[in-house]
Amino acid sequence: MPRSSIRFFSEDIPYTLKQKSIVRSWIENSIKSENASPGEINFVFCNDQYLLEINQKYLNHTTYTDIVTFDNSKIAGVISGDIFISIERVRENSVKFGVIPENELQRVMIHGVLHLLGYSDKTKSGKAIMTDKENFYLSKKILSDKTVIASEHL
Repeated sequence: MPRSSIRFFSEDIPYTLKQKSIVRSWIENSIKSENASPGEINFVFCNDQYLLEINQKYLNHTTYTDIVTFDNSKIAGVISGDIFISIERVRENSVKFGVIPENELQRVMIHGVLHLLGYSDKTKSGKAIMTDKENFYLSKKILSDKTVIASEHL
């Protein structure tokens, strides 16, 4: 079985995820709860412009978004991919939804993982299922609301 490798990067933005090992364990446990195994998963934290360019180039979308997920899975039951997250969108959405930025970031991260697991939010029912799954895994996270997992740049 391939070894799990969950990594965190930043592009075009001064951002550092804190407590990476705790976040990594939470993501791995979430994936295993879905009867899958984590493969190589890269989280890339970036700014709006960086993510917009990816959205335009690869998905032919011309709007800002908080996340773009690319599935690179090659082995059944082992999920691998690249998850690009706009820290600017996370900040704005946290204000819009009345949550702290760290909680919004965790929601977006697990949202990307759920896409890699095969969930889709293209329909109303699919979106409802994904939201329920997000809430479930957020309730299982080993990160307390008082634990800071992000740098002061969030």
